[in-house]
Amino acid sequence: MEHSHEHHEMTHDSSWQTAVSATLHCLTGCAIGEVLGMVLATWWGWSTAPSILLAIVLAFFFGYLLTFTSVRRHGLTFADAIKIAFAADTLSIAVMEVVDNAFLIGIPGAMDAGLADLFFWWTLAAALAIAFVVTVPVNRWMIGRGRGHAVVHSMH
Repeated sequence: MEHSHEHHEMTHDSSWQTAVSATLHCLTGCAIGEVLGMVLATWWGWSTAPSILLAIVLAFFFGYLLTFTSVRRHGLTFADAIKIAFAADTLSIAVMEVVDNAFLIGIPGAMDAGLADLFFWWTLAAALAIAFVVTVPVNRWMIGRGRGHAVVHSMH
C-alpha cells in the first residue's frame, strides 16, 4: 500500500513540475510579446486600450511561435505544428494575458508610466509574475487531462 502512495506522490510532483515548465514556456512567449507591445505602445504614446491590444496580440504571436518552432524541430508538418501550438497554448496565454493586463490596469499610473520610469518596469514584471502563479494550476489541470502542453511534452 505504501508503494502505491509513493507512486501517486511522484506522479503528482511530476505533473506540477510539467505544469511549471509549461507555464515558464508560456511566460517566455507572453513576456516577449507583452514587453515588446508595451514598450512600442508607450514609445508611440498610445492610450491604454490600443497598448493592451498590441501587447495581447504580440503575446499570443510569440507564445504560439515558441511552441510552433519547438514542435517543428521534432518533425511535425507546418499544419500540425500550428494545430499543436493553438491547442497547447491558447488557454494558458489567455489566462496569463487576462491576469497581467488586469493587474496593469488596476495599478494607478501603471499605464501612464514612461519607459525611463522604474515604475513601468516594476509593474510589468509584477504583472507577469502574478500571471505565472495564476496560470500554473491551469496548465496542471490541462496536463492532467492530456491536453495543453501534455501533447508537446510527449514529443520530448
